[in-house]
Amino acid sequence: MALAGALTTCVHAVTGLTNRSLRALMTGLLTTPYSIGQASYDLRRLRLKGLIARQPHSNTYTLTPDGLRFAIFYTKVHNRILAPLLAADQPPAPPPLRQALRTIDQHLNEQLTRARLPAAA
Repeated sequence: MALAGALTTCVHAVTGLTNRSLRALMTGLLTTPYSIGQASYDLRRLRLKGLIARQPHSNTYTLTPDGLRFAIFYTKVHNRILAPLLAADQPPAPPPLRQALRTIDQHLNEQLTRARLPAAA
């Protein structure tokens, strides 16, 4: 999720994405150190998935059209769906909405238990 969030920053449109800039973004998003190796691995994965492309004769990457669509989609999903849903179980939300979210959570947990999937840490 943090890696997707790092792609959504607008600074990449102007300066491009480097190992150093990715490490700075990820460290800020994760609040934990993010190593050179991790950044290299993630840059390679993003390039192989077609979300970024390497600029010729440099170690700078730019978003591809698919990468740009992904970044815009991720931003819209986060701002319009995830953020309101995550805040919906708080007291200002209407009680029916909080109850619906509890019901969804209960059904998801039952399905995960039946599928024998372990709980996330």
